[in-house]
Amino acid sequence: MSFNIGLSGLYAANKQLDVTGNNIANVATAGFKSSRAEFEDVYSATRLGSGSKVIGNGVRLANVSQQFTQGDINNTGNVLDMGINGSGFFTMNNNGSVSYTRAGTFKVDNAGYITNTDYTSRLQGYGVDANGKIINGVLTDLKIDTSNLAPKSTSAVASTINLNSTAAVIDDTVAAGKFDPTNTATYTKSFSTPIYDSQGNQHTMDQYMVKTGANTWKVYTLVDGRNPDATGSDPKTTAPVASTLSFDATGKLTQVSTPDPLGGPAIISSDLTLKGWVPGTVTDGVWKANGAAANPAGVTISMAKTTQYNADTSRTIPTQDGYATGQITNLTIDGTGTLFANFSNNQSKAIGQVALASFTNEQGLQAIGGTSWKETFASGIPGYDAPETGTLGSVVSNSLEESNVNLTNELVDLIKGQSNYQANAKTISTQSTIMQTIIQMT
Repeated sequence: MSFNIGLSGLYAANKQLDVTGNNIANVATAGFKSSRAEFEDVYSATRLGSGSKVIGNGVRLANVSQQFTQGDINNTGNVLDMGINGSGFFTMNNNGSVSYTRAGTFKVDNAGYITNTDYTSRLQGYGVDANGKIINGVLTDLKIDTSNLAPKSTSAVASTINLNSTAAVIDDTVAAGKFDPTNTATYTKSFSTPIYDSQGNQHTMDQYMVKTGANTWKVYTLVDGRNPDATGSDPKTTAPVASTLSFDATGKLTQVSTPDPLGGPAIISSDLTLKGWVPGTVTDGVWKANGAAANPAGVTISMAKTTQYNADTSRTIPTQDGYATGQITNLTIDGTGTLFANFSNNQSKAIGQVALASFTNEQGLQAIGGTSWKETFASGIPGYDAPETGTLGSVVSNSLEESNVNLTNELVDLIKGQSNYQANAKTISTQSTIMQTIIQMT
């Protein structure tokens, strides 16, 4: 019996050394999770119980469990390298065979799909609709769309403007004060804003501010030096239509009044709207259309943040929602796993989102090699969601999660395993000596 006990100890110590050696071998493997050999003692038992004086029959390997503790997140500089800071697994699909991993060493194949290192499995996530909105709930192969971003015609312009309350009044009712964009004496200040048409062509929208009285200003708006409402070939054939800004005694804007170009009553609002303007250019005093179109709803110019204080007439950097055609320049991934394509026109668009899987019992996952696991009955079915949702961790781009192997502990375990092996071998050697003594006695 002692021989069997010693043999079981040798087997157990050998398995302990195997597990420790495997941990040490994978100390530099991204996303690797260390294993631990778990043992249990062996007793013989009868139907009536084992009794109180039964000696054990040795030891056996009960389980080799993996430790899903967090590994260090280290920067790599590769945007498609992704580490998970917290719980969750990346989901990979190889023609219907689904696996899970913590190793975020991803590449792009020749079709643009995000794959693992050997290009056999595709990373799973959520796609986007035509407007760049994430479609949650339906997993798909994530793909990097490198197509150009279509242009968008400008529909809104906004800025914060202050008009100097002490500026000189310009009488625009006399010939000398008639507004003329080429004569700086006929306006107080001008501001320029780039806007875009349906083909992504840039145009210049000029606003000329004219102080016409106490707490009263007029605003003339031209596009490419032309009155937006003019229909003739000469931009000066139709006089620019001015909007009137009214302020109260505290310098706050109270009203914006714009004459209706169709002859109706004045339009009172906090916005100015350019409707029906046709994109084109003015060359030598002649306006020519370029075949593009303006935004069908016109361009709304917000004047709500305009004030009249005793400070220089100035404007903050304006914002407008149009842009030219853009070519993709780079890719960024945020903590929620959303992939953003950045374009040469300073725009960005979501092109997908990484999905993370979670399990009720991570210990029940089956290791299949390649730093990957398979779902089993013991692990339970996976739950999918976006990173940073519930208990799921965040995705760290340009980084990888290192192995969670503690090399110091493993080296100590290596010494302990060696000692265990030697001690169990000594048990067999001692039993052999006793047997030889008994044989000699006979």
